[in-house]
Amino acid sequence: MTERPAASTADTASTGTTDSTTSGSGSAPAREPRPVRLRGALDAVPAYVAGKPAAATPGVTAYKISSNENPYPPLPSVLDVVREGAAQMNRYPDMGVSALTEALAQRLAVPAARIATGPGSVGVLGQIITALCDPGDEVVFAWRSFEAYPILVSLAGAAPVQVPLTSEARHDLDAMADAVTERTKVVLVCTPNNPTGPSVRTDELEAFLDRVPTDVLVVLDEAYLEFVTSEDAPDALAIHRARPNVAVLRTFSKAYGLAGLRVGYAVAHEPVAEALRKAAIPFGVNSLAQAAAIASLEAFDELQQRVDELVAERARVVAELTKQGWDIPDTDANFVWFGVGERAPEFAAACQAAGLTVRPYGTDGVRATIAEREANDRLLEVAAAFPRD
Repeated sequence: MTERPAASTADTASTGTTDSTTSGSGSAPAREPRPVRLRGALDAVPAYVAGKPAAATPGVTAYKISSNENPYPPLPSVLDVVREGAAQMNRYPDMGVSALTEALAQRLAVPAARIATGPGSVGVLGQIITALCDPGDEVVFAWRSFEAYPILVSLAGAAPVQVPLTSEARHDLDAMADAVTERTKVVLVCTPNNPTGPSVRTDELEAFLDRVPTDVLVVLDEAYLEFVTSEDAPDALAIHRARPNVAVLRTFSKAYGLAGLRVGYAVAHEPVAEALRKAAIPFGVNSLAQAAAIASLEAFDELQQRVDELVAERARVVAELTKQGWDIPDTDANFVWFGVGERAPEFAAACQAAGLTVRPYGTDGVRATIAEREANDRLLEVAAAFPRD
């Protein structure tokens, strides 16, 4: 390779400059830097606010009751399975999540082809939005409801259509049906509703579904199903079997106590379920999560005892709050809702001062998880002392 001769002094003098393209080691001419171009849809995406960890208070046991976690430790049988599975964590998980899919199909009495799994129910919900929504499409849901709804919808470039709850903190299904347009692709029904607690009723849900076009997917989000005791709550799987445009969304994070492992699933008719599997990230459900979920299904009788205890504690807390004069919405979940409006930050601060971390929602209200009895008793003390005038 022949070297390029250096420019002479005379050459430089005759031009009055040097060739900037040859400076350095063949580097390009200097350019004014411009910021990387991000998606415009991000401008409409609210930040997800997770429940804060319990703050330490000198001399006081702190409790985190802000994330609706199961307060009980994992079952010993489930822990054993996870420990055994950890020895194989150098291997990729089963991408089809086959063993859990089969276990769910048998337990729920649905074809395995109708099961789609993902990293928590919120992960599966992301698959639903990805599979169904193009930019400009609409997704209808109640508000307030699960905080991730507007985030996932906006990230897809779709439009979130928020329908206010009733004065009883319930879904207004008539208004939600009115909000459905030709651009609507998905309707989300959170039952029990997070963060307020009530379930939708079977008769009102059936009437609502009769009004929704059959080419619109209705997702019944049942993250808190195991805590439901209302006699008029819907049988979501029965409704799914009868209606091809109904999908059911569930999780192992709450009653099953696997929040840290992230595994959830949807039950949908075959064309939709296949689309959800296509939209899933590869290996989204890890091996330990799958093993723990299967073991939890097998140990459901033990888990049911814990659920029953939490439901009993919920009834006790609601009864005491009602005696104090609080108007607590009917709750079928493992939490209670304080509709304190603009005083939500003040109520949350009062809880924090007592060693309780709760979940405030702007100026709408505060959600508090049913947890250990000691935490629940302290919540009752704070509520009793909080001025409501």
